[in-house]
Amino acid sequence: MKKDQCSKEEKVFRDRVDQYLDEMKWLYMELYHNDEAAFSYFLDMLHSFYRKRSHTLKELDRKRIEQPDWYKGNNMLGMLMYVDCFADTLKGVYEHFDYIKEMGVNYLHLMPLLKSPAGRSDGGYAVSDFRKVEDRFGNMKDLAALAAKCHEEDVSVCLDFVMNHTSEDHEWAKRARRGEKEYQDRYFFYDNWDIPAEYEKDVPQVFPQTAPGNFTWCQEAGKVVMTTFYPYQWDLNYHNPVVFNDMTANMLFLCNQGVDIIRLDAVPYIWKTLGTNCRNLPEVHSIVRLMRLACEIVAPGTLLLGEVVMAPSEVVPYFGTRENPECHLLYNVTTMASTWHTVATRDVRLLKDQLMKVFSLPKEYVFLNYLRCHDDIGWGLDYPFLNGYGAEEVAHKKYLNDFFRGYVYGSDGRGELYNDDPRLGDARLCGTTASLCGIEAAEYEKDEEKLQRGIQLDLMLHAFLLTLSGPPVLYSGDEIGQLNDYTYHEDPLKWDDSRYLHRGKLNWEDVEKRRKRKGRQGQIFQGLKKMEKYRKSHPAFDSKADVWVLETGNDHVLGIGRYYKGEKLIALFNFDNCDQTAWIDLPETYTNLMENKKCMASNYGLHPHQFVWLLTKFK
Repeated sequence: MKKDQCSKEEKVFRDRVDQYLDEMKWLYMELYHNDEAAFSYFLDMLHSFYRKRSHTLKELDRKRIEQPDWYKGNNMLGMLMYVDCFADTLKGVYEHFDYIKEMGVNYLHLMPLLKSPAGRSDGGYAVSDFRKVEDRFGNMKDLAALAAKCHEEDVSVCLDFVMNHTSEDHEWAKRARRGEKEYQDRYFFYDNWDIPAEYEKDVPQVFPQTAPGNFTWCQEAGKVVMTTFYPYQWDLNYHNPVVFNDMTANMLFLCNQGVDIIRLDAVPYIWKTLGTNCRNLPEVHSIVRLMRLACEIVAPGTLLLGEVVMAPSEVVPYFGTRENPECHLLYNVTTMASTWHTVATRDVRLLKDQLMKVFSLPKEYVFLNYLRCHDDIGWGLDYPFLNGYGAEEVAHKKYLNDFFRGYVYGSDGRGELYNDDPRLGDARLCGTTASLCGIEAAEYEKDEEKLQRGIQLDLMLHAFLLTLSGPPVLYSGDEIGQLNDYTYHEDPLKWDDSRYLHRGKLNWEDVEKRRKRKGRQGQIFQGLKKMEKYRKSHPAFDSKADVWVLETGNDHVLGIGRYYKGEKLIALFNFDNCDQTAWIDLPETYTNLMENKKCMASNYGLHPHQFVWLLTKFK
C-alpha cells in the first residue's frame, strides 16, 4: 500500500476511535474494574485487525457507511443453510451459486462450520478453534473465496459466532484441564459442588432431559465446570477481560474473512452472577455494545444479529437505544411460534396481538423473519393472553405438539418432539415447513386434493413471511417443499437429536423439478419467485412503511395493512380450512397482485388457506 494511502487509512482509524473512545472506556472500566492494561491491549488489538482488513473490505465498509439502511429494504431475501446439506463443502456452495442467485437470495447464512469435535459439537455449536474451518467443509481460504464471490454478486454472508462457550477440546479448555490457572480462569471452575449448588437454585435448565443441570465434573482437573448447554460446552467467564478481548478478536478475524453479519449465539447467557438466573443481565448489554463499537471501528460494514430466544419484553432491549445501539437485527421468534400456533388453532387473535406489539416498535428496530430454521419450535407464547380464552399452558402445548404430529383429527402434520419433558409438559417440535403443512402425508397417501391443500398452506405462510417488515429468511429446502429426513434415526451421532429431522441434505433431484408446473417442487418454487418479484418491486413492502393490523371481523382471517410512498397494500390470510370472509369495507379500487385483476376490498371472500395481496396507488 502506498504511503499516502496508508496515512489516510490510519487517520480513518484514529477518527473512529476518537468518536467512540469515551464510551468504550467508560463501559470497559465499569466491567473490568479500571483495568487500564487490559483496555490498552483491547485498543491495540482493534488497530491490528483494522490494519489487516483488506482494501476491498474497507471499500465495502465505506459504501455501507454511506448507505446505512442497506439491509432494511424490501429487496432483501435470506437463505439459511448447512454447508454439508446444501453442497457438501464450501467449494460446493460456490459451484452452486447460480441456484442461490436464481432464488433471488442476497443474504446467505452459513450454519456453524468452524472446527468442532465429531459427536460432541451440538451441530457445530461447540467450537474447538474459532479460526479454522472444519476439515470436511474446506478451509478458511475457501470461506474467504466464497465471501468474495458473494460480494461480487451483492450477497452478504452471515456466520454464527458462538460466544457463550467453547468446546471442551478448545486449546483453552485443554490447558485448563491440565491445571493451568490462567486458563481455568477463562471458565467457571470450582473445587467442589458448594457454589454450583447455589447457582442451581436460581438458574433454569436449558435441556433438562438431554443435559440436566448447569455444571459438569471434570475428572482430569478434579473440579466442577459450568456447562449451561451440554457437558462438552464449557461456559466462558466474561468477568475476565482476557476472555472478552480474545473473543472479540476471534469475531473480528471472521469479519476480516468477509463475513458481513455476525450472529451472536445465545447472547443472553454470556454474563453469570450468583443469585440471579444468569439471563439478560445488564452486563450482557455492555458487552454487546462494546462489540458493536469494535465493529464500528474495524469493520463498520458488519451487522450484529442477536439470537435472543426470549419473551418479547426481553428481546427488544437487545436493539439498544437510538443513541447507543447494540444489535442491528434480532430474530422475530415470538411471531414465528405464534404463526404455527395459528395454523393449529385456526384462530388469529394471538397472532394479531403479537403483531400489534411488533408494529408499534420504532421502524429502526429491524427483525429478521422466518418460518423454520435449524432449530426446534419452542412454544414460548403469551400464555396470560391465551388464558383469557380458556387455554391452559401445559394442555395447550400438548395440543400443539399433537396437532403437528398428526395426532389430532383433521391434522396432516408430520413432526417429532424434541427434548420432551413429561414432568413439565414442555416438549418442543421439529419438522420441515412442508411436512408440518401436511405435504408429506399427502404424498405418502397419494392424495392429490390433500396435496394441493398442503401446498396452499405452505405458500400462504410464506406470503405472510414476505408481508412482514424486515428481511425474510428461507430455510434451505423450503423453496422446493423439502420433506422430513428420517435417516437420522440410523446415525449413531444424530439418532437422539430430533432436530436432524429437518436438517436433511438438499435433494437435488427435487431441485431439478422446480420449473415444472405440477408437483410441490415447481408450485412452491414458482409461487415463491412470483411473491419475491412483487415484494421487491413495490415500496409498500419496504421496512420504512407504516404497518398495521387490519380488523377483518373474522377470527380465522388475519389482515395486515402497509403504506409507503403512495402505495397501500392490504394483505389477507385465511388460516381456516373452510371458506371465510374478511368483513372489510375499503373505498379504493385495488389490484390483486397474484392474479393481476382489479377488485374492490369489500367483504372479501377467501378459500381455505388462501392469501391475497391487494394494492392501490395514490397520486
